Amino acid sequence: QVQLAESGGGLVQFGGSLRLSCAASGSIYSIYDMAWYRQAPGKQREFVATIARGGERNYADFVKGRFTISRENAKRTVFLQMNSLKPEDTAVYYCHSIITDNRAWARLDYWGQGTQVTVSS
Repeated sequence: QVQLAESGGGLVQFGGSLRLSCAASGSIYSIYDMAWYRQAPGKQREFVATIARGGERNYADFVKGRFTISRENAKRTVFLQMNSLKPEDTAVYYCHSIITDNRAWARLDYWGQGTQVTVSS
């Protein structure tokens, strides 16, 4: 069984910073893309950033220049450094990854449970 566990959310003031972490664990053979999504109250879940196993990064336009995604493959962990936070960044942030499970030998999508980020004005 594969699990993704996020940490690092919390309450921060306008202009502040937070660093989110997401660690993958379980019966993992290989991890491909790792990404962050977010969902604000009353809105659909939206893409934030993704990083390929080789390090290629892509960002949503609304976070370019403020957020940085990175990963440590040996630790099966992805990070999201969030700077210059705004109240509109308030959301539950979810980790997502494409992983091959070494029991089922299937490449599947996995999601974490989410971590709340609240930015006060």
